[in-house]
Amino acid sequence: MKSVKCPTCSRKVMKYGKTRAGVQRWFCKVCHLSFTNVYNDATKIFQSFLNWLFSKKTQKDMPGQGRTFRRTTKRFWNLWPLPPKIDVSRDVVYVDGIYLSRNLCVLICCDNTHVLGWYVCRTENFRAWSNLMKRIAEPKVVISDGGTGFTKALKYVWPLASHQRCLFHAFCQVRRYITNAPKTMAGRDLLSIARNLFKVKTPEAACAWINELRNWRILYNTFLQEMTTDEYGNKRATHERLLKAENSLLKLVKQHTLFTFIEIADISVPNTNNRIEGGVNAQLRDMLRAHRGLSLERRLKAVYWWCYMHSPRPLSISEILKVMPTDESISLIYQRFNEREKVDYSIPQWGDGLAWNELHRSTEFPTYWD
Repeated sequence: MKSVKCPTCSRKVMKYGKTRAGVQRWFCKVCHLSFTNVYNDATKIFQSFLNWLFSKKTQKDMPGQGRTFRRTTKRFWNLWPLPPKIDVSRDVVYVDGIYLSRNLCVLICCDNTHVLGWYVCRTENFRAWSNLMKRIAEPKVVISDGGTGFTKALKYVWPLASHQRCLFHAFCQVRRYITNAPKTMAGRDLLSIARNLFKVKTPEAACAWINELRNWRILYNTFLQEMTTDEYGNKRATHERLLKAENSLLKLVKQHTLFTFIEIADISVPNTNNRIEGGVNAQLRDMLRAHRGLSLERRLKAVYWWCYMHSPRPLSISEILKVMPTDESISLIYQRFNEREKVDYSIPQWGDGLAWNELHRSTEFPTYWD
């Protein structure tokens, strides 16, 4: 058992009887301070809260059907784990977004072993991707599935990083347009070309695949130019979905993001983002499925906690309880910034009031009104 020390001078103390409740009282001979040593079990309870959150154990199987557990762990739902700032550059990182509802998405960035950052937004866009990437050192290669606004954010935040588009998602986009069983010969040939993406391993094979895609267009050019007139007299392409499937592949070829894993020889670059799909997103979905019934805010915090505990250097449990912000502290910060913004709007703007520099200038010519 650890020796009890005085909270004032940190010296050893002696027993000094007990309180009416039967709690041991202690006395310091130096400070003449009498106190009771209250045991703080918040760390232990918080650890059990995280163990439950990351497991498939349900509250129904707990004693009292989890009523005691919910009462003792309710305070931990107020904490918000913050993402770390990554200063060390990685060779390869993976980015993707997981949707918790129609208008709530969590953007996640990870490497082969840890989660590097996360950011919550309504939809995937340039601003959201930029805010996620600004806290992470620029890597050599980024693998993504082509989320909205990511390409623009990559050029703005990580201009020197190479981009590898996930080949599986590129194939799925083609299959989404022409289905898995096309009825036309052109559709079947294009689906076969898309499947051949996974067989490309060398620069020669990549050039052969691009030529195969171009030859497909030459072969079915007349067929693809067929037009259809609707009931209102408007003309549109008869095989519009075939053209969209082809354009999705041509766009990646023009952007040079389809075969980046072949062009970079000094490091090993995967051609899919299976690491984040199976290693992060699948784990998060399993966790939310095991604890279904949580409110949207608690689902979001559960994702935050999983990402934080799988970050490179998470703090200890006791440090987390000390430094992580709560709902109350975030609300207070928001209120202060809101009040400051109101004050800024109340100050006269340009053209509404006199500026000091307009009548007080530092020049070589004399000014007699100073």
